[in-house]
Amino acid sequence: MPNRLISARSLYLRQHADNPVDWYPWGEEAFRAARERDCPILVSIGYSACHWCHVMERESFSDPAVAEFLNAHFVSIKVDREEHPEVDAQYMEVAQLLSGHGGWPLNVFLTPELHPFFAGTYFPPTRWAGLPSFLDVLQAVVDAWQHRRLEVNRQAAELHQLLSEASRQIDGGQEQLDLSVLEAAERKLADSFDPSGGGFGPAPKFPHPSTVRFLLTRAAVMESKSCLGMAVKTLDAMALGGMHDHIGGGFHRYATDQHWLIPHFEKMLYDNALLARAYVEAYRYTQRPLYAQVARSTLDYLLRDMARPGGGFYSSQDADSEGQEGKFYLWSLQEVKQLLGPRADLFADFYQIRSNGLFEGMNIPNLVGSYDRLLALPESERIVLEQNLAECRATLLAARMERIPPSRDEKILLSWNAFVAEALLWAGRVLSEPRYLSAGETTLNFLLENLWPGQKHMYHCWYEGQGLGPPLLEDVAALAVALTTAYETTLKPEYLQHAYRLAEMILEHYFDPHTATFYMTEPQHPGVLSRRLDYLDNPTPSGTSLVAELLLRLGHLLAEPSFLQTAQRSLAALSGWMSRTPQGVGHALLVAQQMAVPYSSWVVVLPTEASDSSTSSDPLPDFLTGYFTSFLPGAILAVAAKHSFTSSSCLLQDRIFAHRPPVNHLPTLYLCQAGGCQPPVTGREAILAQIATHAKHPSSY
Repeated sequence: MPNRLISARSLYLRQHADNPVDWYPWGEEAFRAARERDCPILVSIGYSACHWCHVMERESFSDPAVAEFLNAHFVSIKVDREEHPEVDAQYMEVAQLLSGHGGWPLNVFLTPELHPFFAGTYFPPTRWAGLPSFLDVLQAVVDAWQHRRLEVNRQAAELHQLLSEASRQIDGGQEQLDLSVLEAAERKLADSFDPSGGGFGPAPKFPHPSTVRFLLTRAAVMESKSCLGMAVKTLDAMALGGMHDHIGGGFHRYATDQHWLIPHFEKMLYDNALLARAYVEAYRYTQRPLYAQVARSTLDYLLRDMARPGGGFYSSQDADSEGQEGKFYLWSLQEVKQLLGPRADLFADFYQIRSNGLFEGMNIPNLVGSYDRLLALPESERIVLEQNLAECRATLLAARMERIPPSRDEKILLSWNAFVAEALLWAGRVLSEPRYLSAGETTLNFLLENLWPGQKHMYHCWYEGQGLGPPLLEDVAALAVALTTAYETTLKPEYLQHAYRLAEMILEHYFDPHTATFYMTEPQHPGVLSRRLDYLDNPTPSGTSLVAELLLRLGHLLAEPSFLQTAQRSLAALSGWMSRTPQGVGHALLVAQQMAVPYSSWVVVLPTEASDSSTSSDPLPDFLTGYFTSFLPGAILAVAAKHSFTSSSCLLQDRIFAHRPPVNHLPTLYLCQAGGCQPPVTGREAILAQIATHAKHPSSY
């Protein structure tokens, strides 16, 4: 008989609905039951695409003996970490404090007051590799609860105190950012860089899109060959390896080996959004076709497999299908030969398809070791070969679509969708793809209508027709950043109005003036033991770094000194992390490096008659396409026809364009940088020349 999770909206919770465990969802009903029974709470946290979560569900939570013991001695709560990242964050800290590492599934034991006293991750069904069995752990916890309650309560009190202190600890404290920390971060990244396989540190290797974007920006600004080399090697290695899905597009979660060949097969929305954005930026800087191709195939994957009809993008795809990890993505040489016929040898040669593949005898297509051969061919031969390989990939994709697909988690998360919207909007401009621009705007409007309806109550996530959970800082900040990008790429002032309102909301409800950083939650967020500061990337950009990005962009565009000062203080507060643990604050490094360019605002005013006479459905003038296709770090654009708006409906637009008329009835650029503005630049050719002057180009790579 199903337990109470059968009615949950979360896919991850419903995956446990047939367990014999008497699961509760996170909430007051479970807390009250624990208080009434005076028993400990087990909180088990995971997510639907988590392979080891499924393993533990099969091995332990489906075991009648384990369930009987749990039901007799615990109140058991199952939590979807994507639905409740604030719950996951506070208890993950416990696991890291106790064992030095974390991960999922995360299993935490609490008092009825929700204070943790013990935590771990995966526990096997029987003793294995030095790990106790899960039932051994449960019995030890019950023994301590029944016979050493004072010790348990003391441990819980100490952990609660440590949590409270750790949640507010900032390794910085400066008022002004010393730009030497960016140089220190570069050195630290170079120390951990893998020159053979790309990326940082040993396997397993995770993508760090913001860190790569920091390196690209620093390479451009400082003419650093070291930074450019690290960025390009990492981007190439990820693009050519098996972590990149060469057949269907997109990226798996991480690679288990040094050379990005063997992935952990789950696919996450945030990874693909942030990686697409990184490859778009890499293409802007280097103009390498590979990076545009990877960005396109990643976004096409999202639009094909992850887009919800009617708007929004789903959260993830599982690693497993038909009970086997990676089965949906694996190929045998025999199957490739059957499907491709005479072209099978060509495909197998370039994509490393062998009779005995790298993953349990099966093959993961990759271009490691063969892409350079492709580039070395004469252009006419390369074009023909690339077309043949593309047709082979299309044939294999069609065959793969007939397989039983991995499970898909169909909740809509606000921040992750905002990342997608921003990636689509930038790709639409940089790659000259109107369909991406349209999809980005559609996504953003869906979020405004459903997760911030009427611009009143905001939700963290959304299931068909219903918003759930209060927003986190990441939600509000990511949406505001995407809205700012929408203003820059679509020229629609209503997006700027929304972004500014969210910036004010963040400063009012999330800002901690003592550290100059920002809390993860609002003051009255339910179930939070202590408010945590959100300043570390994990693995999405931290809330504080997103806010700093937002305030810099709006501050320069609107000449808002308070925004700029707060952004500067927030980045300065993270200076210790930047110099010593740069991968943990990659997005803050990116924003700080953009600030150091220095930042510039490009305000272009069009003569009203020129705007009125345009026959294009795209409001962006053709001559400004170069702004987006050039690499202009630390820049923001505003374009409007003078008098094409009214101050009553577009107050912020009026602030930007007041006292900035078109000169001599010509398109006019007002370029401001480092607190000063240049004389106005008039005419298409002169504006194009300014773009060319400020654009960054790599000397070599």
